[in-house]
Amino acid sequence: MLNIKLIRENPEEIEKKLKTKQDDIQFKEILELDSEVRNLQAQVEALKAKKNYVSKEIGEKIRKKEDVSNIKDQMGKLSDEIIKLDNQLKNSEKQREDLLSYLPNIPFNEIPVSDDPKDNVCIKEYKEKQEFNFPFKNHLELNEKLNLFDFKNSAKISGANWPLYTSKGAKLEWALLNYMIDIHIKNGFNFILPPLLVKEDIMYGSGQLPKFKDQLFKIKDDDYNLHLIPTAEVVLNGLHYNEIIPKEKLPLKYVSYTPCFRREAGAAGKQERGLIRMHQFNKVEMFCLTTPDTSNNMFDEMIRSAEEVLQGLELHYRNMLLVTKDMSFASAKTIDIEVWLPGQDRYYEVSSVSNCTDFQARRSLIRSKEKEEKPELVHTLNGSGVATSRLMVALLENNQKEDGTIIIPKALQKYYHDDLIKPNSI
Repeated sequence: MLNIKLIRENPEEIEKKLKTKQDDIQFKEILELDSEVRNLQAQVEALKAKKNYVSKEIGEKIRKKEDVSNIKDQMGKLSDEIIKLDNQLKNSEKQREDLLSYLPNIPFNEIPVSDDPKDNVCIKEYKEKQEFNFPFKNHLELNEKLNLFDFKNSAKISGANWPLYTSKGAKLEWALLNYMIDIHIKNGFNFILPPLLVKEDIMYGSGQLPKFKDQLFKIKDDDYNLHLIPTAEVVLNGLHYNEIIPKEKLPLKYVSYTPCFRREAGAAGKQERGLIRMHQFNKVEMFCLTTPDTSNNMFDEMIRSAEEVLQGLELHYRNMLLVTKDMSFASAKTIDIEVWLPGQDRYYEVSSVSNCTDFQARRSLIRSKEKEEKPELVHTLNGSGVATSRLMVALLENNQKEDGTIIIPKALQKYYHDDLIKPNSI
């Protein structure tokens, strides 16, 4: 969430910056409510000061054994007026906060302004695209003889766009997860296995609610009001909800494995079939809390850790600096790491690393302080490290042989315990 003081002091500048992310930004109603809130605050404070004065006057008169009935009547009217204005104040503050909760984070000045993802800037490439001297197959065609996934039975169980990994596919998925987790632990991240269902205030704190409520899965239960997480970022941000962290403990670096659940599974069509876009997918997520002056360095560190995963798998990838309208709601800067999928003839994002500055920390009341200093909001950063479904596709399609055999990269062999996945007919 944005600081209302920033909007109050620089409305035209901030509105202009936010419109580069979201067209319908308008501050008129927020500023009107803000003015109303400040006016009510002033009235309440003045009445409370008057009430304190009258209370002291009553005390004096009682000590002097004078009649205080008229003054007590005045005190009662003051109390009633304070209660009335306090209720108005709380209502106006809630309306103001509701409007603020729909505003995205402010992009950094260096972010390219555009509403077209085609304008995302390639800032790095690693290796070359895989070339084949035979007609290569996409991951669904490879699966016909490899039997790694069973989409027919997953549809029978849960409906369309839900995964079911079988035998060697499940083994390969688990190998990838363990391989990635070990890399991030080596790089200083603390491994967490969190809950998959969270309360509404935790969803709100990470920026998922209220704006993205239609994209989330919510359980129907009379006793619980919980959502399935769309990413472990939600839970890791919630670890320090409403806390003041001693500054000497920062940075805090977490890595987590979770399934992720999202209602929107993409448009139908050949490119989106199979594992490309699912309602449920596995992801290893990095999440960091740090001081404002070190968040840019932490951003670079998280990029390097995600890249190490792909470099170990010997995959061609590129790093893309996202333009303003392609960035996430909470992000001030995002770099997507995209792998090349031959079967789809395009790049797909497998990692997205974002600096969310103090946007989530303000919503979640996460602060830090040193000794007697005044607490300040931390900066939060998140990054996939990485999502396995598209990574699985990249691994299969880029490492296929003409007979459909899949070569397991050397770095992954100790987790998969083999160097090849062979079709059933071999």
